[in-house]
Amino acid sequence: MQEMTVISTPAESPKARPAARKNRSSGAQRRAVAMFIAPFAVLFIAFYAIPIVYAVIQSLLTVEREGTFGKPQQVFGGLVQYEQVFQNTAFWQSVGRVLLFGAVQVPIMLGLALLFALLLDSPLLRGKKFFRLAFFAPYAVPGVIAAIMWGFLYSPSLSPFGPVTSTIDFLGAELVLWAIANIVTWVYVGYNMLIIYASLLAIPHEIYEAARLDGASNIQIAWRIKIPLVVPAIILTAVFSIIGTLQLLAEPQTLRSFSSAISSTYTPNLAVYTTASIPNYNLAAAFSVVLALATFILSFVFLKATQRKVSQ
Repeated sequence: MQEMTVISTPAESPKARPAARKNRSSGAQRRAVAMFIAPFAVLFIAFYAIPIVYAVIQSLLTVEREGTFGKPQQVFGGLVQYEQVFQNTAFWQSVGRVLLFGAVQVPIMLGLALLFALLLDSPLLRGKKFFRLAFFAPYAVPGVIAAIMWGFLYSPSLSPFGPVTSTIDFLGAELVLWAIANIVTWVYVGYNMLIIYASLLAIPHEIYEAARLDGASNIQIAWRIKIPLVVPAIILTAVFSIIGTLQLLAEPQTLRSFSSAISSTYTPNLAVYTTASIPNYNLAAAFSVVLALATFILSFVFLKATQRKVSQ
């Protein structure tokens, strides 16, 4: 009789089973992470990355016509639009104006936000829910509505504070920038306060108890413990404020109805908006790209400088 050969496969090693389960588990985790990240990635690419790429492409184009009344067509122009940007005096004056604005307004706003956050975190304050809502409520008001409201308050003929507004011209050339700064501070101080206040709530209370046992007062605890521990939150709000300062648009655009001192190029974003309204989309795109690079550089330098000081 012919013998039958039976080929036996080696049994699966017991050590291989946990490894296989671990690989399946890690694969499921990666799929879950990808599923949660996908909505953000799609929105980021659609509303952030693609518009940036489109703006860069538009800034490299220029419009040419065949003859005086010829049909316009866009052709590659290289850095022609950027040459016009760097030769545009009004645009760079607007950049200098908002830098001055930020140098004064941002420290005041963040100082008030820190003060309000410390007050909310103080054990001596009563009615914290009311004050938390009162400080944050202006942020719920859209910037355009806030500018219209303050425009009426600044206007001598419309303001209920006529004796003050008739004496001090808040909408004049000398004070209108600081009138805008007051509006921005009123709107955003509560938003920055909440970020700092959330950072204060994350500090373990055992640190405060140990400080009180050592005889520290509430002021000493705030100055020596709370403020140093919320420095990262303050830096974060400062970066947001720097970006917001260079993007200033709604408030000056709205106050133009109340003040003749605000020109069409009063801020960089207003200059971009005016240029695009001509329409000159290619030059407006070049303005936008230069402004975005300036914002990135300024924010990066600020972060590096503050990180160096914090690490020392």
